[in-house]
Amino acid sequence: MRFSLTTWNINSVRLRIELVAKFLKSARPDVLCLQETKCIDDAFPMKRFKRLGYEHVALNGQKGYHGVAIVSKIPFESKDIRTFCDKVDSRHISVSFGEKANIAKPLVLHNFYVPAGGDVPDPALNEKFDHKLRFLDEMKACEPLHPREDDRHILVGDLNVAPHENDVWSHKQLLKVVSHTPIETEKLQAALKAGEWIDVARERIPMSEKVYTWWSYRSADWTVGDRGRRLDHIWVSRALKDAVSDFRILRDARSWERPSDHVPVTVTLEV
Repeated sequence: MRFSLTTWNINSVRLRIELVAKFLKSARPDVLCLQETKCIDDAFPMKRFKRLGYEHVALNGQKGYHGVAIVSKIPFESKDIRTFCDKVDSRHISVSFGEKANIAKPLVLHNFYVPAGGDVPDPALNEKFDHKLRFLDEMKACEPLHPREDDRHILVGDLNVAPHENDVWSHKQLLKVVSHTPIETEKLQAALKAGEWIDVARERIPMSEKVYTWWSYRSADWTVGDRGRRLDHIWVSRALKDAVSDFRILRDARSWERPSDHVPVTVTLEV
């Protein structure tokens, strides 16, 4: 069975529902994972997604901030929400797929929105950065994020860290900028290693190539200088490494009217 999945930090699902609809009508992934939905569950545009063919919805939202959602054309077996750093701030949701979706072996999907961390890369001076570092540490230690040998797990989301030199437009200039500091990249890599995850983008795209999924709103024209970062990730467990058949980043979405600063990232697997 072919299974396609998109992750996208939408930066307000209600504000950008037309962009989401445009994407879904064109790309038609089986599952869409959204971050920064910025609305309570009761305000989520459920009816619109159902009209688009995405009848199965798992939500973990909050008013004005954060929020994650999974919308799917195929049914879930179960869903779960985890909290990190003793904060109820809507940064994780997971679902499992199985017999209801005609998937023989269970498939578990985690959708994350890691804290951005503010502007000052010093945990002693910046509570938001401290929160981010502790969040990454808890991801590393979280047992459900350590898939066993045959476990078929996927972890996606806005992880708010660009871990490698060519995941940012200038490694040297961003070493002291939140999202690419050594302590953040080390902690994200430690979480990936602890779960023996496969970073799909870097499994399929050589380290020598620049890869971005985010471009700042602060630039009047995001294409000038192409000053991007790879903040949005798709990881798969070892059991799914050879199942990946396609991987795409829709850069053009950054030029849509009133866009998110992130673009959709899609993986296709043979499950």
